[in-house]
Amino acid sequence: MDVIHAIGSSAGAQPAIPFRESGRIRDRFAAFLHNPIAVIRRNLEELPFDYPPSVMISADAALLFVSVGATIQRHHYFPTVLPILAVILVFVSVPLFCFFGVTPSPILLAFSGLAATAILLTQPVSADFSPFILVVMVGEVAAIVRKRFSALFAVVAALQLAAFDAAGHLMWSVTGERLQGIQMYTIGIALGWLVGVMLQYQRKFLYQERQSQQIRAARAADEERRRIAREVHDVIAHSLSITLLHLTAARHTLQTDRDVDEAVDALVDAERLGRQAMADIRRTIGLLDARPSKLLPEPGIRDFDDLVGDFAGAGLDVRYSRVEDLTAVSAAVGLALYRIGQESLANVIKHAPGATATVFLEVDSTVARLIVTNTLPKGLPPDLGGGMGLSGMRQRAELLGGRIEAGPYDDGWMVRAEFPLSGARSWATSSCPVPDMIHGAASAMRDKAEAIRRDGVLGEGA
Repeated sequence: MDVIHAIGSSAGAQPAIPFRESGRIRDRFAAFLHNPIAVIRRNLEELPFDYPPSVMISADAALLFVSVGATIQRHHYFPTVLPILAVILVFVSVPLFCFFGVTPSPILLAFSGLAATAILLTQPVSADFSPFILVVMVGEVAAIVRKRFSALFAVVAALQLAAFDAAGHLMWSVTGERLQGIQMYTIGIALGWLVGVMLQYQRKFLYQERQSQQIRAARAADEERRRIAREVHDVIAHSLSITLLHLTAARHTLQTDRDVDEAVDALVDAERLGRQAMADIRRTIGLLDARPSKLLPEPGIRDFDDLVGDFAGAGLDVRYSRVEDLTAVSAAVGLALYRIGQESLANVIKHAPGATATVFLEVDSTVARLIVTNTLPKGLPPDLGGGMGLSGMRQRAELLGGRIEAGPYDDGWMVRAEFPLSGARSWATSSCPVPDMIHGAASAMRDKAEAIRRDGVLGEGA
């Protein structure tokens, strides 16, 4: 403002060349003559105003159109050079910045606009374009400074036009009748100021939106890191727990029975599970890589039989029962149930070695329910649990609108997870008395497990 002056510099823009470095002035002239478009683009990027170059160029184009139009209107005053001098004053900040590195300031813009308009108004014409120079300048200044200063500049501009109007230099001629033009020009200055203020508010809201996007991106990144941490924790806890059981069985076989074949079978199972765990860890860590990777299916509720079978094959005394129809469970809920069951059984091995576990998986029209209970060896106090495993299970349940309770019951420990199915009400904000639910579920679980065991349906753990 040239609205070049109301336009913004991108982050990392190079600083303007100091006025005193005369050697650089020749370089700027030479660069401009060699590639003027590139120099103009670079100069726009160096400006300290955060507006798109298109906005600045549009404002300067409007200023050029108005000032050239006002000069042409005064053709009958030629050969006087006053209109040419006014145009030079309007754009004085452009060469000062491009070749001398003087950054355009609001004071310079205001002064050049007032001076150029005053010079042109000393040579009055009918339907004068020159006051519109102040309209554009007021808008540019309002776009880059506080409203207090820009409003003062708008008042000064209006007073200047009022002074020239009082001298008879502002008028419109319609069908030979002379009309006063101060009202139209004053309204134009007010509109220019409002447009500039609007641009400044738009820039302010843009900054706020950028900040909000950064906050949302940081939160999304944190959530993704937590999700990956949960996946890695679940995979490692599961694989190491079963692998250690196999290794313990192999050691015990070699020490007591000297049965090499049985020990080899246990080591083979441990190796298989270790390789599977490594593959799962690589897939999970691969989520951190921006490069596209081959997507593998996540485990779901239909993999629950294999999950319990792995623990039973590794030596955990586990009894398992489930309903036949699992089609109502979505992939997300199935993954959550799988991981919760995986973590619960791994915790049995970790915190209650030698315990007996019972797993019950139930799905009805409204809810998918998983109950994992285990006994506690004598003399082993219940660990109320505050680690990452229980925290991860609670987060999984909350994300899907479910609920989970984990705590001691009678002489053992219970984990109960419930997820609403499609169309069912979410429990994310509901409350439930945990002790009553645990004891009620434990009693029902014991009754059902005992009935199924009598019928020979439940498989005894290895």
